[in-house]
Amino acid sequence: MTGSTSEIIYENPQFRTTKWTISPGGTIPMHRHEHEYVVVPLSDNVMHVTTADGEVIEARMEPGTAYGRPKGVEHRCDNRGTTDIVFIEVESLRP
Repeated sequence: MTGSTSEIIYENPQFRTTKWTISPGGTIPMHRHEHEYVVVPLSDNVMHVTTADGEVIEARMEPGTAYGRPKGVEHRCDNRGTTDIVFIEVESLRP
């Protein structure tokens, strides 16, 4: 990962919770989610998400909100801003 860090902050047989930080100019490279997941933003930013087919989505990250995605989603996440993007990702590990 370039300009991004992750830390698993909780895990049990049902859930994995990871805190992600993407520095300004940083990225989480293209990856595929193996589990259904929920994102909870901790910072107020815009994350640029590039899908597997090349579409770029400006995802507004607002503390106090959450959104979910199905397993199999493939994308890259970029921080084009000037402050860290910080969020919690909660994955459902059960089928």
